[in-house]
Amino acid sequence: MSKKLSEMTLQELWQLFPIVLCAPNGQWALWFQEECQILKSILPGNVQIHHIGSTAVPGIWVKPIVDILVEASSNDFSAIERALGQNAYLRMNAEAFRRDYNKGYTEDGFAERVFHLHLRTNGDHDELYFRDYLRACPGIALEYEKLKMSLWKLFEHDRDGYTNAKTEFVRLYTDHAKRLYGKKSW
Repeated sequence: MSKKLSEMTLQELWQLFPIVLCAPNGQWALWFQEECQILKSILPGNVQIHHIGSTAVPGIWVKPIVDILVEASSNDFSAIERALGQNAYLRMNAEAFRRDYNKGYTEDGFAERVFHLHLRTNGDHDELYFRDYLRACPGIALEYEKLKMSLWKLFEHDRDGYTNAKTEFVRLYTDHAKRLYGKKSW
């Protein structure tokens, strides 16, 4: 019998869930839409739900994980956490006004559909600037793909290292997008 995910060490989790990149898949937008409908049915009506991350950027190799940003009032966090917990989302990280959840992680590895949900307070959405900039600038999106490809095998079993190695690039273009777009409403 395999260990429960909650009993595994970080190293065991990274072995079970390595960094994997794959070619673009037109299904990711559909998966987001379907998951968005589920979330709308279980979350308070005043939340905003966005498709973020690399699967929201057409034409680049990415981890086959659909990232979802949920913006909500911090007063709704407890209710949202309960709803997510009752619908197969596992809380992976919790800070004062930020929570991260995974869905599609099993004791046997990744499910067919995998989601990372980022719960943030309203207006905490830098990911939207980065996403929109990559969508508008395919050349920068390809640079991002190239960076990710160069890090893939180096950090295959080290998610934190992989993420940290991308941080400077993401911050640079997020800041650029914020200057370019100004205060934007989605």
